[in-house]
Amino acid sequence: MKFGGTSVANGEKIRHVAELLKRYHENGDELIVVTSALGGVTDGLLNTANEVSLSGKVSHVKEFIADLTKKHYDAIHVAVRSDDLRSVCIEAIDKRIDELEKALIGICYLGELTPRSIDYISSYGERLAAPIVSCSICSLGVDSASFTGGEAGIITDSNYGNAKPLEESYYRVHERLSPLLGKSISVVTGFIAQNHQEIITTLGRSGSDFSASILGAAVKADEIWLWKEVHGIMTTDPNIVQSARSIPQISYIEAMELSYFGAKVLHPRTIEPAIRHRIPVRVKNTFEPDFEGTLIVAEQKQIEDVVKAVTLISRVALINIAGAGMVGAIGTAARVFSTLASAGVNIIMISQGSSEANMTLIVNEEHLEQAVAAIRSEFCNNVVGEVSYDRNVCVVAVVGAGMNGIPGVAGKVFHALGNAGINVIMISQGSSQHNISFVVSASDSIEAVRILHGEFQLDR
Repeated sequence: MKFGGTSVANGEKIRHVAELLKRYHENGDELIVVTSALGGVTDGLLNTANEVSLSGKVSHVKEFIADLTKKHYDAIHVAVRSDDLRSVCIEAIDKRIDELEKALIGICYLGELTPRSIDYISSYGERLAAPIVSCSICSLGVDSASFTGGEAGIITDSNYGNAKPLEESYYRVHERLSPLLGKSISVVTGFIAQNHQEIITTLGRSGSDFSASILGAAVKADEIWLWKEVHGIMTTDPNIVQSARSIPQISYIEAMELSYFGAKVLHPRTIEPAIRHRIPVRVKNTFEPDFEGTLIVAEQKQIEDVVKAVTLISRVALINIAGAGMVGAIGTAARVFSTLASAGVNIIMISQGSSEANMTLIVNEEHLEQAVAAIRSEFCNNVVGEVSYDRNVCVVAVVGAGMNGIPGVAGKVFHALGNAGINVIMISQGSSQHNISFVVSASDSIEAVRILHGEFQLDR
């Protein structure tokens, strides 16, 4: 069971989580818990580290540490209902906050922030939360111990900020945590691990889900549960369509498509270990635990109307590469892709007409300037005549199993948008048969999602 930042935001919520875990434990469930940091802590750590690396102000560190200490002390006093356990918890927190303070002061004097340092600093959010969650469980009369991801057995490469777990992690986790199942509730820090040199690494932001999936696969769990503040995977963002509902069951591949195309419920890599080991993943609401949520399974269940969800990616940009010299020029696309890869730019969508006279790409908005500069530099000859771009766009994706094999789905999508006067700028549909994605103006994006959600009657 993994609990996100909203679920463990403060002492009251940690107490609620502990009571929830006690209930499942007493029902005979064998549990491992993955916890995120308390609300806002990871952002605070990263912002402070960045600021002091530039300003060098030790006073800023002292202020931040005082606020951080108070936040965690307040959580302890509410979540842990035992004086003895409070003392144990405070001692553990004090030790880690002292380590963190020294690291931040070191950054002040060095005036630089390396990827390795960022991983070390950002790890403290989870490393401070795990002992509090564990002590809260203990204070309810259930045995519990806390571990960092590395202590639990997750070993990664040294790609700081986005580390990849090594295969041996599964054996290590099984060896360390399986003997504790049923006797104790192990609380493991999400998001962080370590390399072979025992240096802290992180799995990327939102990587706590990934941690849970690795641990679940390692101990051969019956299910992996991701507790969040939502009812599961929704038919669309409920902030856009109020009548959006939870999807009872969805396939691994559909969930991955949704996470890639903007649904923030799942980390894109989360279910890779679950897929490999065929372990169902359930997304549930921490604050309404009796609601079934969404079950993610291997089987692709094709429903009558095929479409399961409509999702939206904002903060993207469109790049159009055009030129008569591109027609029939072998290797142009390869040059574009390798140039953007070298510039560290990820391509979200691609479209090229059969005329070969132009190619359109969608990238994250934050990468736009470096992408355009890299392409213009690479094609300074006459092969490419123009590189234009548009920041005012969004991607809408319609997702569902087997859509490509069902006649009329694409026609229904674009007919509905045409009737609403919404212009489609670019279309991409692969052979995966799981999504139709297209680009519209940012000003039309919300309306496009609402229209398609209604067209496919997803609120039913």
